[in-house]
Amino acid sequence: MSMISRLFCAFLLLFLLVPLGIGQAYAGDPHVTRIDPVIRDGKLEIDAEIDVQLNDQLRDAAERGLPLYFTADLVISRARWWWFDETVVDTSRTWRVIYNALTRQWRVGTDALNLPVSSLDEAMDMVRHIRNWPLIAVSELDAEVPYRGQLRLRLDTSQLARPFQVNALNSSSWSLGTPWTDFSFSVAEPQDPS
Repeated sequence: MSMISRLFCAFLLLFLLVPLGIGQAYAGDPHVTRIDPVIRDGKLEIDAEIDVQLNDQLRDAAERGLPLYFTADLVISRARWWWFDETVVDTSRTWRVIYNALTRQWRVGTDALNLPVSSLDEAMDMVRHIRNWPLIAVSELDAEVPYRGQLRLRLDTSQLARPFQVNALNSSSWSLGTPWTDFSFSVAEPQDPS
């Protein structure tokens, strides 16, 4: 194969792969768009924005009354030169989105707190916009030390009823989730009030 033929094939391959977005996240792929570590009332809290859309199969299942569970996993660690990194926070938060056909009402919540909302999109907005997630007391963090964190959101199929768990294993429509997204922060030295 001549050098010109090789160059032609390389350019042809380049023009074919670039429009497909190889190596790039597609606009419809779920991803974390923003993570803000914030100190409020002596605690480290996380605010985050997640771009996630339900596909038609998940939307249909939710509208038929199947509860959907979304879990955000968060890990914060700090480097140690003499051993493995120290994990400071390893936690999860799960939202339950459910439609009650009798009352024609959507509800979304974490733990025992469930709030009524007017639509599935409004329920998903509560999942997409994580606010005031308390993690750890600031007194347990060292000042001026760099901390690294990771956050992801996933459809938690392990909490579905058994028949739906089997369906979720066999269908890519039920494998909704973001990749792990990295962030970093450090805590400033407390200021002397005098």
